[in-house]
Amino acid sequence: MYQTQDYEGMLAETVTLSGDGCALINAYLARPLGAGPFPAVVLLHHMPGWDEWYREATRRFAHHGYIALSPNLYFRVGHGTPEDVAVKVRADGGIPDSQVVGDTAGSMAFIRSLPYADGKMGLFGTCSGGRHAYLAACRIPDVDAVIDCWGGGVVASEADLNPRRPVAPIDYTADLACPLLGIFGDDDSSPSPEQVDRHERVLIEHGKTYEFHRYPGAGHGFFYYHRPNYRQQQAVDGWERIFSFLAKYL
Repeated sequence: MYQTQDYEGMLAETVTLSGDGCALINAYLARPLGAGPFPAVVLLHHMPGWDEWYREATRRFAHHGYIALSPNLYFRVGHGTPEDVAVKVRADGGIPDSQVVGDTAGSMAFIRSLPYADGKMGLFGTCSGGRHAYLAACRIPDVDAVIDCWGGGVVASEADLNPRRPVAPIDYTADLACPLLGIFGDDDSSPSPEQVDRHERVLIEHGKTYEFHRYPGAGHGFFYYHRPNYRQQQAVDGWERIFSFLAKYL
């Protein structure tokens, strides 16, 4: 039972870690103070970039008892505001899937080197980060849980593929070795309800453990309180689903 006199503390800071190809990238780390050991979550940011919302989300996971690390997947693109850097990334056609997987694996290795980590590892992402989280969970061993929030592009046609995105993540589903939580808005177009249906069929075909929660009246990015697409009731329920899922599997 929670006691109001219990000590609470958190450390949040930027760190440097070895990402894809042993390149040094920066990341935002938040963790509860104390000896632990604590489970961990790697947060893979969205196309708007490595921004304030992701720093706040990183601290939110730490507040709930997780080591939380958000790597700057756009570090190699250069400096600038998250919006400026995201424009450069869009102009380049996105970042390579292989690089994202390498940066995620490096983030996981960094966390597991910490003396207060218990080894349990989850992945979380929204928008393009949801796609990246699902992709990484299929390509990296030893992931214990993955959360995909409205990840557009998990389901993709041949026309959507390119050298940076050579394979649709859904085609790696057979390799998914951990439970999946999916959070989606019914008014979204990327992914559309039809794409979510297809994703669910493939998960069932491969016998995967998953939970999908779909929200009427919500579109893309409905967690983002600073944007018009925010939906308070659906977002609150979605966050409750996330922490219940992580408590079960981490």
